[in-house]
Amino acid sequence: MGGRLGWLIGVVWLIYLGQPLGTVWAHPPGPARDLGLAAIGAFAAGYVALFVWLRRAVWMRRRIPPLRASAALIGLFAIGTLTIPAAGGDWLVTLVYLSASAVLTLPARPALLVVAALAAVPLITPHFIPAWEPETGVALSVLLAGFAVFGFTRLLDRQLRLIDAQQEIRRLAVAEERARTARDLHDILGHSLTVITVKAELAGRLIEVDPARAAAEVADLERLARRALADVRSTVGAYREVDLAAELANARTALRAAGIEAELPAAVPTLPPGRGELFAWAVREGVTNVVRHSRARHCLIRVAPDELEVRDDGRGPAAVAPAGSRPGHGLLGLRERAEQAGARLVVGRGPGGVGFRLLVSYREGVR
Repeated sequence: MGGRLGWLIGVVWLIYLGQPLGTVWAHPPGPARDLGLAAIGAFAAGYVALFVWLRRAVWMRRRIPPLRASAALIGLFAIGTLTIPAAGGDWLVTLVYLSASAVLTLPARPALLVVAALAAVPLITPHFIPAWEPETGVALSVLLAGFAVFGFTRLLDRQLRLIDAQQEIRRLAVAEERARTARDLHDILGHSLTVITVKAELAGRLIEVDPARAAAEVADLERLARRALADVRSTVGAYREVDLAAELANARTALRAAGIEAELPAAVPTLPPGRGELFAWAVREGVTNVVRHSRARHCLIRVAPDELEVRDDGRGPAAVAPAGSRPGHGLLGLRERAEQAGARLVVGRGPGGVGFRLLVSYREGVR
């Protein structure tokens, strides 16, 4: 939950306090009415404070200590009972808030026990106050609120676990890439640098006793150094290469993780030389924008020998680059790659003005 939406979700439910508030307000002036109004105000403030506390704990990935949560719930329950003299049976509405709050703040098993106990209150109260009738509707509302919030918290917990897992996968991938880079550079440079060191020492010893041989060793040093430099450049160049089939597989995984339906080609068609790498970069950049910004439900990736298209049904290019802003470095880099390859990059809205569309094409006249 973030920003205004998170506050709206938490605070909008206060509207249901209008029922006991209306009853208390209609009560004849006196201590009971004053106490009821003060109690409803205190209950609303306590609920909002608990929501703020919970929201902060969620963002910090911490759980509210059960003892503190229990104390807060007991306090809210006690405040709610203070409305009874003026609100009568309408005070039971506060139990719905307590049910949802219990599920949000307590561990699963104690929370469900609290929900069951709160649901029993509207049914057993008439045994102690004969003038009241069993409120089956309130009991069902308490259960519904508790179990609905329980399902939401399970979903939120899974989402947070998924985010953590994705971050861990990225961290491990970076660590593995660093280890591979170190290993490759060691394999490439280790032997060359060892030979260079030995020859440099030999040239230093021969420079006075055998200048001709020392010069030959220095020439070998230059040759070895140039070869090592070429090997390093070749290795770095290989790291920079991307593969279209691999990028399509990564795109499918990323879209699935974001809950976006992916429509991808079953196989990569035969492409003219040099186009696969540009198309791979286009898939990476296009899918990155779809996942991060579009809020789309469906994403299509179409690959043809002369063009590649990434299209979604989301919010459109304004979500990727708001009005007045400059394109991101990724799109600028992709445009440069396309121009160098003799292709054209088109970024805009999809057919019918719907969604985001990225097109890399070698066709003439594409807009």
